[in-house]
Amino acid sequence: MTDEKKPDRGQLRIDEQECKGCGLCIEACPPKVISLSERLNHYGYRTALYQGSGCTGCGICFMACPEPGAITVLRLMNRGAGSVSATGAVGGAAA
Repeated sequence: MTDEKKPDRGQLRIDEQECKGCGLCIEACPPKVISLSERLNHYGYRTALYQGSGCTGCGICFMACPEPGAITVLRLMNRGAGSVSATGAVGGAAA
């Protein structure tokens, strides 16, 4: 078995102003790439924080989140050899 890191298949965007810090997304995330921030949002909640890599784009965190618009999952799609583009948004507010 090798320690080679798999490429990211997704990316998260977490709206800190919408997140209430319930932690449901943290528990639901299969690759465990979400944690609680040390910072507080304007409501006084410690919010969810994406660690920046390792997302599989599965969308389970989005489905577990009770707060509409707090999490947006972007699925990364291969476009030819070596190039990746962000498409296939799962949930969240429309950009």
